[in-house]
Amino acid sequence: MNRRMVIAAAFAAAVSPALLSAQKPAPVPTFKAEKCYGIAKAGKNDCASTGANSCGGTSKLNADPKAWIYVPEGYCERIVGGSKTAK
Repeated sequence: MNRRMVIAAAFAAAVSPALLSAQKPAPVPTFKAEKCYGIAKAGKNDCASTGANSCGGTSKLNADPKAWIYVPEGYCERIVGGSKTAK
């Protein structure tokens, strides 16, 4: 039984950093940026509004209206489907 516990603990330690890193929002870029909702490809979002998905890289839909990515300030409203607020 002890051997199983050691193997399980080692597996959990190896897997957990990969899972936790995907659950964080993207770091704020160095340029002036704004959040733009509704334009991210599936799995390429920086984060999402509450209740949509966990966070960075977890969106399941293309153009999810609750998922956002950083874009240069002033560009979001120029992009078709882009919005500064979640829908």
